[in-house]
Amino acid sequence: MKNVLVIGSTGQIGSELTMRIREMIPDGNVVAGYIKGAEPKGVLLESGPSAEADVCNGEQLLGIVKKYRIDTIYNLAALLSAVAEKKPQLAWHIQIDGLMNILEIARENGCAVFTPSSIGSFGPETPRQNTPQDTIQRPRSMYGCTKVATELLSDYYFHKYGVDTRSVRFPGLISNVTLPGGGTTDYAVEIYYAAVKGEEFVCPIAPGTFMDMMYMPDALKAAIDIMNADPSRLVHRNSFNIASMSFDPEILKAKIIEHVPGFKMRYEVDPVRQAIADSWPDKMDDSCAREEWDWAPSYDLEGMTVDMLDALKKKLL
Repeated sequence: MKNVLVIGSTGQIGSELTMRIREMIPDGNVVAGYIKGAEPKGVLLESGPSAEADVCNGEQLLGIVKKYRIDTIYNLAALLSAVAEKKPQLAWHIQIDGLMNILEIARENGCAVFTPSSIGSFGPETPRQNTPQDTIQRPRSMYGCTKVATELLSDYYFHKYGVDTRSVRFPGLISNVTLPGGGTTDYAVEIYYAAVKGEEFVCPIAPGTFMDMMYMPDALKAAIDIMNADPSRLVHRNSFNIASMSFDPEILKAKIIEHVPGFKMRYEVDPVRQAIADSWPDKMDDSCAREEWDWAPSYDLEGMTVDMLDALKKKLL
């Protein structure tokens, strides 16, 4: 990677990923792509080039690729799971029609492409424990449908045209920098904010609902490492299971109480989010990622909790 376009640079992942890549390649062009109404601000704006990059506007994207001689595209444009259920046509338009624009531009201009998939690409028929790398994927959410289509399209462009497409299936991501925007796993971010503010947390996910989660520094590492991996070692491409930790709301609450003794939580289950969560795996098997490009997370639940609480205290108090 030398000249990189991060589409969705002001989102939960993009805002941190853009800065991380800029730190890695300070002499390159790392373009913060955004849509109208979500322009970069502060250090994200000041530390490098930015450009309006609507995935549904192929001409606009091509102009950026040509201007900055882009060799790698991080395609992070998506509606998250709960939002996609409310706006399914828009979710498909952004995540599939937009991806087709990117893949065609990549084919014509020799770009590598990273388009993340998710635990949402699985469904209720998928094995829930140690979910295999290659297994049945029959999701029952529009978010999940778009993620499966994303994996298939990306593989198609690799096998048909030689486009260097690579991807990981992200678990729920937990960040102390950017608030989430409508995902099923968002409670695992919001709960820390409530704890630091001294507020009771109202949990929308039922006790006993286990889901894979990951701290954002590990997610950023995975997104960068997969694109830097030796292609000769890659048996899989789109998309690798990656895992770090799995817990339910009760386990997370108990861990927070170890550090914030007075913390309180009650349940008001959101049926839409709960139905989505119930169709997802409890824990993915990420052995292929470990074998093919040496994936290894750095944070467990304890390490993440300590770091989250410390960062949010500095941010909020």
